[in-house]
Amino acid sequence: MCGIVGLYLKNPAMEDKLGELFAPMLIAMTDRGPDSAGFAVYGDAVDDGVKLTLRHEDESFDWAALAKSVETDLSTKVDWFQNSKVAVFKVDLDAEIVEKYLEENHAEVLIMSSGKSIEILKEVGLPERIVDMFKLDQMKGSHIIGHTRMATESAVTMAGSHPFSTGLDLCLVHNGSLSNHNRLRMELERDGIKFDTENDSEVAAGYLTHRLQQGDSLNQALEHALKDLDGFFTFTIGTKDGFAVVRDPIACKPAVIAETDDYVAMASEYQALTTLPGIENAKVWEPEPSTIYVWERDK
Repeated sequence: MCGIVGLYLKNPAMEDKLGELFAPMLIAMTDRGPDSAGFAVYGDAVDDGVKLTLRHEDESFDWAALAKSVETDLSTKVDWFQNSKVAVFKVDLDAEIVEKYLEENHAEVLIMSSGKSIEILKEVGLPERIVDMFKLDQMKGSHIIGHTRMATESAVTMAGSHPFSTGLDLCLVHNGSLSNHNRLRMELERDGIKFDTENDSEVAAGYLTHRLQQGDSLNQALEHALKDLDGFFTFTIGTKDGFAVVRDPIACKPAVIAETDDYVAMASEYQALTTLPGIENAKVWEPEPSTIYVWERDK
């Protein structure tokens, strides 16, 4: 089942209200995914270095001590803040350096995302609980994608929930099922792509990361995905500059897009879009099968 929602703000004046606009969209997908929910928000970008979303099971985990360790051992400065079980670290170093340090010295800390602007927040429970837990309605930014999960093929866990991130500022949410993900996983692992779960959606994210590493544009990577990914899917993909929507050639998984001068919004069901301002005057359509829709800054 599962539910997907996304909101891309074309009007920068609305960025202070991104979370306020998006929260009811995510909650509206509860019937499609009551087991867990998550979202990736893009905003508060760093000019230099990397921004990481880190998670620890213990809400009382000493993030200040971890920040101090990073500063001392890597001779750098860390700006950070905590949000429930996660913390966002801004470090003036390349992502590879910080990620390697954390993996080798603080393996109990899970790296949820890394990049210039992305933050991934997800948890088990009803979408309304996740909205309240992470104070989604207070978040600011340029765009956001989210997912509510109904776990039909695996356990209900935070790790198995969406979004999945396998590259800098890249994440994916997925409604559907892939049939060739095990073979693709083995091929991608040989090429250096790392996976944390058995979820087929993470394989799709890893596939796109690999194509981008080979020099593809986002549009080119999705064109290859339509040929190489076998199964039923509606994908929404987040990047630093925007987001994309694509459905498989059969397009049996629902999706609807609405566009105004101020925003582009997508959802698995139209009812999730009804709280958006000006929705009554929006251009509304169902994305075509095997058609790639991309919205990016300055393009």
